[in-house]
Amino acid sequence: MTGTLFVVATPIGNLEDITLRALRILKEADVIACEDTRRTRALLAHFDIHTPTTSYFEHNKLVRGPQLIRQLQEGRRIALVTDAGTPGISDPGFMLVRDARAAGAGVVPVPGPAAVVTALSAAGLPADRFVFDGFLPIKPGRRLKRLAALRELDTTLVLYESPHRILASLEAIDTVFGEREIVVARELTKQFEEVVRAPAAAHRARLDAAGVRGEFTVVIPAE
Repeated sequence: MTGTLFVVATPIGNLEDITLRALRILKEADVIACEDTRRTRALLAHFDIHTPTTSYFEHNKLVRGPQLIRQLQEGRRIALVTDAGTPGISDPGFMLVRDARAAGAGVVPVPGPAAVVTALSAAGLPADRFVFDGFLPIKPGRRLKRLAALRELDTTLVLYESPHRILASLEAIDTVFGEREIVVARELTKQFEEVVRAPAAAHRARLDAAGVRGEFTVVIPAE
């Protein structure tokens, strides 16, 4: 009998956001496949969970993925987690889910936090329809081209950005969207959480002056 892959959402900041079901699955699993074992072990230690861990991330997915599939074929129960939030959202978790299904293993979602939904809930912008486009391209020309295409969509847009690229991305958003007020959410559910609405240029000036820290979610309203 094939095993089961549990896709387990974990907190994006505040540890109290983990669900009771997620804690039970993490305790009962045979192994936890983590984006970063160090971060996941800190979470597990907080809740006194001692399940073995193994790494599964962008740079080892082609080697570790088949190993995990073999374990599923042997009947093991594997919990898949990312560093924060829901696996498969802007990380390689979807590949393990796809391969597990192809191998005949069960796949069970264990829902919970996701920065995209968390930011939308606090943005005060229409969310009956929205487009999530993950991280913008690194190269400036491709970044502007992507934003220009997104501007043609008549819906709320949600993007992720790292602290290393947020200023460049805000500059590009200012070029494409001008004075349109956007919401920039930072450090969601953490001590220094911010959800601020302003034009992209104002966000860029504010962050440049205060210093850039934390992970960002950007919400752009339809025109």
